[in-house]
Amino acid sequence: MADTQSIIALNIGSQRISMGVFAQTKKGLVLKSQGATSILADPATEAARIPQVQLAIKELAKGLKLGKQKAAYSLSGQSVFVRFVKLPPLEEENVEELVRFEAQQNVPFPIDEVVWDWEILKTPGIETEVVLVAIKSDSLNDLNEVVAETGLGTRLVDAAPTALYNALRYNYPDLSESTLLLDVGAKTSNLIYAEGDKFFTRSVPVGGASLTSAIAKEYNVSFAEAENTKLTAGLVVLGGGHASQLDEATANLGTVIRNGLTRLTAEVARTTQLFRSQHGGAAPKKVLLAGGGANLPYMKEFLEEKLNIPVEIFNPLQRISVGKGVDVEALGAEAHMMGEMVGLGLRAAEKATINIDLVPDVVQAERDITRRKPTLIAAAAIFLGGLALWPVFNILTANDGKAVIKDSKTEEQALTGPANQLRKILKKEKESQTLINSYEAAENGRLSVLTLIDDLSNHMVSDQVWVTDLEPRANYAPILDEGNDAVINEGFGIAPYGKQVFLPKENNMADCIVIRGFCRSNRNGVLALVANLRKSDLLNFTWDKKELSEGQIVKTIEAAPAEGNYAAPFEIIVPLKTPISLK
Repeated sequence: MADTQSIIALNIGSQRISMGVFAQTKKGLVLKSQGATSILADPATEAARIPQVQLAIKELAKGLKLGKQKAAYSLSGQSVFVRFVKLPPLEEENVEELVRFEAQQNVPFPIDEVVWDWEILKTPGIETEVVLVAIKSDSLNDLNEVVAETGLGTRLVDAAPTALYNALRYNYPDLSESTLLLDVGAKTSNLIYAEGDKFFTRSVPVGGASLTSAIAKEYNVSFAEAENTKLTAGLVVLGGGHASQLDEATANLGTVIRNGLTRLTAEVARTTQLFRSQHGGAAPKKVLLAGGGANLPYMKEFLEEKLNIPVEIFNPLQRISVGKGVDVEALGAEAHMMGEMVGLGLRAAEKATINIDLVPDVVQAERDITRRKPTLIAAAAIFLGGLALWPVFNILTANDGKAVIKDSKTEEQALTGPANQLRKILKKEKESQTLINSYEAAENGRLSVLTLIDDLSNHMVSDQVWVTDLEPRANYAPILDEGNDAVINEGFGIAPYGKQVFLPKENNMADCIVIRGFCRSNRNGVLALVANLRKSDLLNFTWDKKELSEGQIVKTIEAAPAEGNYAAPFEIIVPLKTPISLK
């Protein structure tokens, strides 16, 4: 298990989820272990992304044996708003007030609906330049719930562009000439410019997923099939007759990819112009290529051809030591995709150039309580200490006792104020704890239905049976004509907008699930489905300490389809191990 001194870095990309465990030593950071997995970045399945991300994080945390620790994680460039603001010369104590004013002017949302942070940049001249990073509070809190559901806590939250910049600055300390770090991700490409102390970044909505979509459209195939084609046979066709050296199918695929990348190079040219005109920077002398897009064959050569400057593969591990248990060869093959993870490790170790922390509401509440604890303890000690002196006064002589009692009353009156203040603080702490508990309850229950559906789908793979309806029920009973009460309004699916989905009940808890569908051949297909569902970790096939029989599970079944019918209907009901709240 990772020790409590370890730094857990989690990069949540659109397609690649990676996690690393760092140790902080006198010589710098050491990568002790790491892992990564991928999910499909299909725009059509965006609704299923959250459960996939959550499952991926859980598997990585389990593989790295993390337990319940706090992680530093990053937000993708497409989800955050980054703006560079120049301030007039002013006293240091006035900077924060002016930055807040600038944030209200520049952030395209009401300031009380976002979480934001800022950092002063080192720039020449008398002007002060700051970088503002903001994200919608709802988006940040939703993502933090996903992380919390995996068992990990939140140490800090950074943005992918600033994490990449920190990795660049740390690993290339002698970098002086204007350089572009081009990180080509799945849905977003992050462009990070560095020249001396100058820093500029912009995220553009062009990446690997847009190339996959172009392939899917060109060949009229699904996104998943197009992604597989890109990964197994994709390349970038170069100029100068390169296509004539390839077979026709490969050349055509490479041409589609090249055309898709034209927009990326156009965005690079546009961003370079912004860096030069608005920030006084120079055109980059070289490009450091990072992200999953760097894996495309001839990607480096294509960028050199289009941008007319040298391109190198980014290595964010140049100054990071590697632990004994890490596969160095495998690490070298994917190092260019670990920039955000390394930047997060540096940020948590306080070795970063830019220090951004976007704090979710529930994490801020926890920090407030932790910050107040020393005050609470000190006030309690004063209060209890005063009370502890009271018995001593009772054993004094009568004459001295009168004086002491008089003094005690004066002291008691003096302590009344701190005592009342202490009660107010304790009341606020109780209210904060109630808020934290409500957030925790929401985090624990929010995805329970999606998790159940995902689990059921994994156990319903059959070419004989298909499911048409899943209905939660309450008050399960193995005798099918008792209990098993409906919890959903009949016909809510076609009811006008605003009709209540769940029936009003004092204890609206679903403790069983009704599964309806059709079986193509005979009842054996349904029985096989039941046998497969018994392997589920979320369903309960025992009742009153006895195993439920097929007769208690299967409510309706036919021996075979009726004459002229393709399939026969069936209905089964199974209790849940953990009831689901429908409030």
